[in-house]
Amino acid sequence: MDLNRFEWLALRREEAVDPERGIVDAHHHLWDWRIGTYLAPQLLEDLTGSHNVAKTVFAECMSHYDTDCAEHMKPVGETGFVAGEADALDAAGGPTIAAIVSHADLMLGDAVEEVLTAHEAAGGGRFRGIRHATAWDASDEIHNSHCNPFEHMMDTDQFRAGARRLAVMGFSLDAWMFHPQLPDLARLARAVPELSIVLDHLGGPLGVGPYGRDRERADWQASMRLVAACGNVALKVGGIGMDMYHGMGWATLDAPPGSEEVAAHWGDDVRFCIDTFGPDRCMFESNFPVDRQTLPYPVLWNALQIMAVGYSDAEQADLFSGTASRIYRLS
Repeated sequence: MDLNRFEWLALRREEAVDPERGIVDAHHHLWDWRIGTYLAPQLLEDLTGSHNVAKTVFAECMSHYDTDCAEHMKPVGETGFVAGEADALDAAGGPTIAAIVSHADLMLGDAVEEVLTAHEAAGGGRFRGIRHATAWDASDEIHNSHCNPFEHMMDTDQFRAGARRLAVMGFSLDAWMFHPQLPDLARLARAVPELSIVLDHLGGPLGVGPYGRDRERADWQASMRLVAACGNVALKVGGIGMDMYHGMGWATLDAPPGSEEVAAHWGDDVRFCIDTFGPDRCMFESNFPVDRQTLPYPVLWNALQIMAVGYSDAEQADLFSGTASRIYRLS
């Protein structure tokens, strides 16, 4: 995954389809790694370059962990780091990182309270919840997520105890998994109905390795309906640039695809998700800089605006800002 192909990304330039539409970017990362640097200056350039993005939600990515403390407390370093980046954006007077979603190991059970309390203290008023990625597949061709997941992790007593503690403390859970695991999430949502859960990236519909996109679509849809029946689950609509999971082939093109092509590829799936969960339980996300492997930031938001054309103004307000603002309690 090469996120630094700036000359290639520059081959596709677009003006905003709807430059006035207020946007909350419900999911992005920050890091300074070999695969790319994406800190406050780079984020600000994207946020102000085309569309009307006023606020964002940071999602954990193992960035700037505290290496001088106990293993279970290390993720708190990321919260402090992001709070500092958010302060830098505020000083610039533009869009702001309004919420931080960090990591805590729910396998700690009730003991996760110590980590959550530390996150809240480090977040400068921005900490809203955690993400415990459980994306796992038996195939060696699928890259599992970074939290050492195993099959049916969400069904364990420890994970559910941690989820209940999260709910008691008033925080939300971001869930990142692959589509064969969606029934696990539905069971968790029913077992802990008081927990606010946000399912990331369209529920992770796989289209690589042993999974053919067309063949798996019916299974993904059936599982998404199962999850949508749980009223405590909302959905992030995005992650549509991840070639390594979805297999669009865009990373190998001579130039990035345009927004019309992106909308044509993803439109049916995106509209299925919105119609299944309802606009008031869906929020658009950029998943940057991960989705920068195939899409420039303006192209991504243009594609989402094109796919949302058929919805009412009030429904689009939910999709682009309202749902994220409610779920993550953005002031």
